Amino acid sequence: MYHFFVKDGQIAGSEITIAGSDVNHIRNVLRMKPGEQVRIGNGLDRDFLCVLEEIAAETVTARIVSEAEDTELSARLCLFQGLPKSDKMELIIQKAVELGAYQIVPVATHRAVVKLDGKREEGRLRRWNAIAESAAKQSKRVLVPEVCPVLSFREALKQAKKFDVKLLLYENARGMRSMAEAAERIRPGTTVGIFVGPEGGFEETEVREAELCGWSAVSLGRRILRTETAGLAALAILMYCLETAEWPEIS
Repeated sequence: MYHFFVKDGQIAGSEITIAGSDVNHIRNVLRMKPGEQVRIGNGLDRDFLCVLEEIAAETVTARIVSEAEDTELSARLCLFQGLPKSDKMELIIQKAVELGAYQIVPVATHRAVVKLDGKREEGRLRRWNAIAESAAKQSKRVLVPEVCPVLSFREALKQAKKFDVKLLLYENARGMRSMAEAAERIRPGTTVGIFVGPEGGFEETEVREAELCGWSAVSLGRRILRTETAGLAALAILMYCLETAEWPEIS
């Protein structure tokens, strides 16, 4: 079932109006017809199963049938990603969205080779958010995760100051049990930061500074994972923990 996102103002009672580039996609690419079912949400907190009613030149009208299944994780996982080389960031964003990340924050760490500024960063950010939206549609997310503007290392630490759990993926951390212990602290409603270094990893001074700010250095095992693999592995572990755990009721 195809998935589309609209603004809140396009949802009126039991009717939703789709406009913009999605109209051409529905009419001329997918060649959909009235009566076909689609999923439509506002990209924030509302998602519906709908039936297409009218497909015009500039708008598509759909009727809400029911609320769609909530596919979001019960905790908010934010991926802080040290800027990688080439187009690796695009892959990271796409897969992080599929795995349930709530937000992706690109970070210019000391060893990051890529330097973005001015118009180059603005254009790259637009593309990154478009990739996030496309991945959210494909994976039936209720939320379209935001890809934030690039932060410095210290700005990233400051942004995550109030997170409940802060995990810094570090190859020199003690065994994988450190990751398992961290996962046990995560409960529904928890805010979690996952920090991944670029190709060259974190400098020891960055690790020490992060630990002073409450980040826990954790390991993903005895093998060294590439920057485009590490964050996704951590997200997959936490997704599994969150979706298979049986949480005790709080009275």
